[in-house]
Amino acid sequence: MPDLGSPSRNDRRSRSMPIRILFGTAFTAALSGLGLVVANLAQNPAYLPIDAALGMAGGQSLKHEWRLKVGRHWQIVGTPTESQAATDAAEGTRGACGVGMVEVKGKMKMDPSAKAAFDHNSVEELQKTTCTKWIQREFPERCAVFDRQKWLEISKELPTKEMSFCMDRFEYPNQKGSYPWISVSWYEANDLCAEEGKRMCNEDEWTFACEGEEATPYPYGYVRDADKCVIDRTWRPYSDAALKTRDSPAAMAELDKLWQGVASGSKPECKSVFGVYDQTGNVDEWTRSVRPGERPSILKGGYWGPVRTRCRPATRSHDENHTFYQQGVRCCSDVGAPTGKRSPSDDPSRAPIPRELK
Repeated sequence: MPDLGSPSRNDRRSRSMPIRILFGTAFTAALSGLGLVVANLAQNPAYLPIDAALGMAGGQSLKHEWRLKVGRHWQIVGTPTESQAATDAAEGTRGACGVGMVEVKGKMKMDPSAKAAFDHNSVEELQKTTCTKWIQREFPERCAVFDRQKWLEISKELPTKEMSFCMDRFEYPNQKGSYPWISVSWYEANDLCAEEGKRMCNEDEWTFACEGEEATPYPYGYVRDADKCVIDRTWRPYSDAALKTRDSPAAMAELDKLWQGVASGSKPECKSVFGVYDQTGNVDEWTRSVRPGERPSILKGGYWGPVRTRCRPATRSHDENHTFYQQGVRCCSDVGAPTGKRSPSDDPSRAPIPRELK
């Protein structure tokens, strides 16, 4: 006796056909959507739909909107508050420098000898003897108050060197109200400056622009102040795995979790005597070493965390390929030198290799 309650094989096939078509159409649409994302990323590395980014980052909600720059660096989307020319006019510190730059000129206090960095007789070590209130004595040491009179007495006989150069007023991209680019290697920082018709600052230039002729510990003086500059914020643990692939949504989500910096110029009192902003704290800045025989990649200024964040200290432990979540750059140039955006092909000494292949 036939089973009248069960459909025949042909009936089951005919009923399942619309379902198969539906699943096939959905799968094809999903592939097409993914292909569109990939195609857009190939043409424009900054393109990443927020929904796709959040999905790939595990559904994590972001506090900031991030933009991928030239396929490898990150920047929080912000709104510049004024043009570089308007800032120049308001600040009055441009001098004979290019747009958006500050002229820095004077006599820098130098170490008493070439061996001073190794025998605890450097300007940095001498300065630490004038600390009257320590927050933390062990590395990375932090001093709350330095004795100005004692420092002036100690430093009055130090040798000096004439300095004259131009420095970006803010961290790259050097625009008031914009956020600094991060996740930048030393090599890449060098290229970014070259594309502006500028060069990377050497560590002495950076230090002098921060401390001035008096060689103050902080750009604003002798008393550490977490309200004036973005410093001493609570350290947050990071994931190496998330940061490993710089252009990934996972890296973006990790940066969003770690970020505690501010837009350039947000702290009006975080300014040196020359008028250079945000040198201590916010983000670390790549410079070029002045010590013979040592790797050229030197970080200055510290970042937003509980670290030294003074004018003299430097981080000398990372090579030129190192990138991290708080590393950026600012650029320098010679006084009177022409500056301005240029492409790699404008420099005949550089082969016209697409940047994606470098």
